[in-house]
Amino acid sequence: MKSPISRARSGSHTHNPLIRYLGVLGPGLVTGASDDDPGGIATYSIAGAQLGHGLLWTAVATLPLMTAVQLICARIGLVSGHGLAGAIRGHYPRPFLYVGCTLLLIANTFNISADLGGMADAAAMLTGVPSLTFVPLFGGAILAGMIYASYATFACSVKWLTTVLFAYVLAAIFAHPDWAAALRATVVPSLMWDTTSLTTLVGILGTTISPYLFFWQASQEVEEQHAHALKAREDRRAQIEHALRDARLDVTVGMCFSNLVMYFIMLTTASTLFRTGLRDIQSSRQAAEALRPLAGDAAYLLFALGIIGTGLLAVPVLAGSASYAIAELFAWRAGLNLAPRRARQFYLVLAAAIVGGMLLDLFDTNPIRMLFLSALLNGLLAPPLLVLVMLTGGNRAIMGEHVNGPWLNMFGWAATAIMAGAAVALLVTSLS
Repeated sequence: MKSPISRARSGSHTHNPLIRYLGVLGPGLVTGASDDDPGGIATYSIAGAQLGHGLLWTAVATLPLMTAVQLICARIGLVSGHGLAGAIRGHYPRPFLYVGCTLLLIANTFNISADLGGMADAAAMLTGVPSLTFVPLFGGAILAGMIYASYATFACSVKWLTTVLFAYVLAAIFAHPDWAAALRATVVPSLMWDTTSLTTLVGILGTTISPYLFFWQASQEVEEQHAHALKAREDRRAQIEHALRDARLDVTVGMCFSNLVMYFIMLTTASTLFRTGLRDIQSSRQAAEALRPLAGDAAYLLFALGIIGTGLLAVPVLAGSASYAIAELFAWRAGLNLAPRRARQFYLVLAAAIVGGMLLDLFDTNPIRMLFLSALLNGLLAPPLLVLVMLTGGNRAIMGEHVNGPWLNMFGWAATAIMAGAAVALLVTSLS
């Protein structure tokens, strides 16, 4: 039975433009929304609280870069029929993939821990119940949902869960920002060359262009193909052409949505915390608590609920991307559309990532430290992985006539160069 997303896609030639538009939104939208996880919310909150409107321009500057990278990953999955690790495995050195996929699993486990901790803190803030009570509840519920729910249910749930991110747009409106100053900061880039500004910039880059999103995007496009039940081989070329057009719309909307939310989170904290001098914010929970007396109960409640909702969206993506990467590396059977008994190794890796994140939270580890470690690993891992993504996207043996065009090459290689610079900056600022 086809999933709701697949059914909508198969009927995407309908004359109703709204139905067609909603139907093609899937992996790209979920990928973009999961980029605004509790760790991302903390990063953007800190950026707004410490630097005010100073980094609002990054929401615009990073948009074409992340869109190009995610679209290349989507195209690799659609054309090759394999996830990113599977497509790379047969054409490029495997030793690097072994190291890269292992680091991805470690970084994602740290990020899962930070996200579960952020969700638990937000739930404790709203209920008064100790946060450690919520870590196993959230982690167990997410794990059970990914293992026992059908792919149709999972895909549909995470797709509609993205609407929770509109809470941050509303929170910004309740914060009564200075729209003229915000607009100037958006179109006129500025950056102070000090440790705080550079570290925050590196954190934003690492949060928006993250390796786990590369693997998730490609693998979910393959899952969509399987759920769609592609027809006979002679129809494949026409279907691929149609799927590539849909993926372009899906990814573009997802990345625009991601950066829109990023923009409004920074605008919210810049309009409240920075304006009143409350700039020592160490977590998304502190940002939400500080908002209450400044922007009112509505902004505070929306901000806190958004943390929980985005965590429910992002943790499955983090765990799933690591599982896909490891499974494709060793050619294991993989897929959320498969029953656990048919893909035991895939689900074992998925469970290990989530349980590992839960255990790290039980040690009462500083969530900011966890985010820093995951950002460090992502910053080191992203540049070489981006090189492989770009080479794979331009490899005719893999992509045939669908190799990267000039615009994808320009923005994709620009993202690679910028992330390499960010990795160097991250190491320099860390050492200093």
